[in-house]
Amino acid sequence: MTNTGRRSDHRIGGSSRREPAGRLLPEHDPGSTALRIAGQSLTYEQLAASAGAVASAIGGARRAAVWATADTGCAIAIVGALTAGVPAVPVNPGAGPREVAHIVADARPDVVVAAPGAELPDALAALERVDAGHLSGSASWWPEPPPQQPALIVYTSGTTGLPKGAVLPRRALAADIDALAAAWCWTPDDVLTHALPLFHVHGLVLGLLGALRVGSRLEHPGRFTPDAIAGALHGGATMVFGVPTMYHRLAGAAGTDATVASALAGARLLVSGSAPLAAPDRRLIAERCGRRVVERYGMTETLITCATRADDTGAAGTVGQPVDGVDLRLVDDDGAVMASTGPDAVGEIEVRGPTLFLGYLDRPDATAAAVGPGGWFRTGDAATVDDEGRIRIMGRRSSDIIKSGGHKIGAAEIEGVLLELPGVAEVAVTGEPDDDLGERVVAWIVPDAAGAPSAQVCTEHVAEQLASHKRPRVVRFVDRLPRNDMGKVLKHQLGS
Repeated sequence: MTNTGRRSDHRIGGSSRREPAGRLLPEHDPGSTALRIAGQSLTYEQLAASAGAVASAIGGARRAAVWATADTGCAIAIVGALTAGVPAVPVNPGAGPREVAHIVADARPDVVVAAPGAELPDALAALERVDAGHLSGSASWWPEPPPQQPALIVYTSGTTGLPKGAVLPRRALAADIDALAAAWCWTPDDVLTHALPLFHVHGLVLGLLGALRVGSRLEHPGRFTPDAIAGALHGGATMVFGVPTMYHRLAGAAGTDATVASALAGARLLVSGSAPLAAPDRRLIAERCGRRVVERYGMTETLITCATRADDTGAAGTVGQPVDGVDLRLVDDDGAVMASTGPDAVGEIEVRGPTLFLGYLDRPDATAAAVGPGGWFRTGDAATVDDEGRIRIMGRRSSDIIKSGGHKIGAAEIEGVLLELPGVAEVAVTGEPDDDLGERVVAWIVPDAAGAPSAQVCTEHVAEQLASHKRPRVVRFVDRLPRNDMGKVLKHQLGS
């Protein structure tokens, strides 16, 4: 079973499934540096000893909330919970009191683990507290829990309704990291740098646990700046994980700062995810640094299911192919599996495989609605597939696929064309009801410092580059686009 092309049953990709062998976090050279976060370093020996102390303190707990600040305390807390076999519930330190209270009430953790001295909101402060501090000395290995045991409960962004807790088992974390290591040729010789939050899958599973499982050192500056990422790269980092907002700023900095440009030029691999990377930023990094940025796709519930492989030079604008072990298919509006491919064959992505979650915590109704017969998870994302099995994300079916005049129009394609215009700093494209067309295309544009082009120029530019029915019927200029913690535009807030 290969990872390219279409399968006879219309699945894309996939390979024989193997349960990851050994420990989720294997033993590495005790004296070598495991990670450095916000200027604080831990060797593998120190991490094991510190995490072992946390494990001893929380062993037997039902669940442990983790105050997921960008520091070594968070790393110790997460590894400690994994060591003890206690499901960890990462909590965003930037969340509001109501959000934190919902997570605590829903997950019902017995204990909260936080860096020493961290101030906690009331809902967490009411729990028994364990400090995740630095210790020296060795720690004995704990028995490895079963692969199906829950490892993390990560709360979804909650763009509709209250956030739900996605229960991720240990086998999903291990399988996904191993598949990405294969796709990206990720080895212990690499050094990873990123400045992502440690309460989302991207920064926590890929960026922290991925480095610890592979055995490649992690360099996390604590907060993102182009200079911080450049400093890590000049200090020996070989890989960068980021989101489009970060790469937009890196591309801009590379145009004015030779230090940033040379740092990116020396990276072995630049990876972007969590939202589509704008084509102009991709081109600028290629022009200014001689490097390409590869993209990947996934969700909290599925982890990363598609990734552009390190040696795939023809994947620009796609998220590559399904990773090893993951099956992917496209279905139409009626749920029928699509057999055709090409840029006009837009369908919803469904995936299955070892990287999937166990379900939503205490929400069998929501789990049943999301996972269909045969274990296929309904992502709600629309995509096309090329002849090589590469996936091109068109956006959310609910907000990024506009049905206008009998056509299915992908918002991302129009957004990319509008970003080419001078004066357009940011753009989001949505649909709104239209008596004649069903939906009309609306462009929301944030001007840059030089000032925006006129609405007519925007409309004509799209009509010149794309089919005329894809042109915006309405152009609205705004000061900012609403975004979540990972930089995704919250389109449901536009116009509200």
